[in-house]
Amino acid sequence: MRGFPISLLLSVLLALPLAAQSPATAPAITLGPGTMGWEFRSGRVTLTAPPDPGPLTGLPVIDPKAEGNAALLLRRLWARGEAAGLAGVLYDNRDRGHSRLAPTEFPQLTPLRYGALMQERGLDYGLDGPVLLQGPVIGNSSTAVTSGALARSLPRMAMTTREGPALAWEGYAANRIYVYPEHRDHDDVDRFPANWPYMVISQGSSHSDRPFLRALAMTLAAFRPETRARLEAEGLVAPTLQMILRRTRAGSATAYLTGAAHPTVFDSETLKPAQMVSLANALAPGEIPPLVRIRVEAEDFADAAGPAGRSERFFDTPSAVARIWRGPGYSREMIVSAEETVDPNGRDLTFRWVLLRGDPQKVRITPRDGGARARIAIDWHDPFPIARIDGRMTSRVDIGIFAENGAWISAPAILSVSFPSHEARRWEAGPDGAMRLAEVDYDAIGRDAGFAPALHVSAPWRDHYLYGPDGEFLGWERENGGKSRRFAPDGTVDGRLPVYEIQDRGRRPELREVPEN
Repeated sequence: MRGFPISLLLSVLLALPLAAQSPATAPAITLGPGTMGWEFRSGRVTLTAPPDPGPLTGLPVIDPKAEGNAALLLRRLWARGEAAGLAGVLYDNRDRGHSRLAPTEFPQLTPLRYGALMQERGLDYGLDGPVLLQGPVIGNSSTAVTSGALARSLPRMAMTTREGPALAWEGYAANRIYVYPEHRDHDDVDRFPANWPYMVISQGSSHSDRPFLRALAMTLAAFRPETRARLEAEGLVAPTLQMILRRTRAGSATAYLTGAAHPTVFDSETLKPAQMVSLANALAPGEIPPLVRIRVEAEDFADAAGPAGRSERFFDTPSAVARIWRGPGYSREMIVSAEETVDPNGRDLTFRWVLLRGDPQKVRITPRDGGARARIAIDWHDPFPIARIDGRMTSRVDIGIFAENGAWISAPAILSVSFPSHEARRWEAGPDGAMRLAEVDYDAIGRDAGFAPALHVSAPWRDHYLYGPDGEFLGWERENGGKSRRFAPDGTVDGRLPVYEIQDRGRRPELREVPEN
């Protein structure tokens, strides 16, 4: 795999002199009935008049007064005709100007504005998705849900709403990339139930997204004209920007294939804009890496599991798959395929299956069919530190699937498995030495253990699992409100299957058994 030329970084000393006045900027597009067409079936809107890139190429690629090595390098590449610039690229600010890039920062970037009707309907605010934009698009929303039981960052909201994962994938595959802050979802604990490459999540709250916006804009501008054209045609703008962000963070090809390069959330202190610009310009059109597509072929995660009988199959999208461990098993297995991945240049691909997060002693990855498929076995994980030098705790295993085409390694597709850390589980070894569930305390509310109400419930009981001398599962004993009841292995009590309902305990859901009439 190739590196990226350091000589370009050194050339910044020869950059063009700075202009004394602010440049003209690309005219904004105001989104409203005159420029939009409604999709009545979905309630979504489509932009019908993308910007004409022709007149914009005469504008500076970046504010002539911008400082820093990345800006100087980009300015020099543009002057040489070696960079595509930002003509034809849309900028979508979705926080009503709270954390907006100034038009003069990137004069060629076409800003979107939302008309009164769009604002009335709330189509201008929050996550990407309500408006179907023809890419490439760079966007941001420095907002979050800050009150109520479902308070969460926008990225966590995207992961935990029914249509969120599909919409995130749609934007990723349509040359759109957005930046959102993690806002309190990645401070002492990583509260995200999954990891994915569909957006950039910035460490911090308001305005933490701005350094990443600037770095992504400069990187997109630095692609060679013919490379950018190929990326747009193949729907690979966002995946390639993600690869560059992560590859420069890693510093080497070896480090790129580790969890350090692929966190859930990115800190601006690790951002390397000058190297991103250099790598982007080094990428030849015949070398662009593919978009990795994965699919679960077989698994023992269930459609209904746990006390509330909820699905363990959290979401399935082409470049991110997530599962939530709810059942009582100590080990789970999956067969995952990346065979649908195709290199845009027809190159042969080598696949890498990498444990990005989790205990290597508890995750076993066995590639098959030359690496295009893999058998994955995962054991139960209690909460653990993300890294030795990182005090944050996590309850999630991440596996990255990469494709190498002989020139570059792709952005990852990611398989995530999250564990219900609000449950207190105790395990023991059976007669055969295999681990089995001995006890579960489901009373998170009683223990004041935090949990995500969009995904989990508390229940006011503790289950003790029962086994025969030979290890046969005999059911469980449930302690609830000072009373004890015996459950058969099939979940019945005295031949009756209990009925449960979810009640609201101060906006925290709790599972209760419905009394018999």
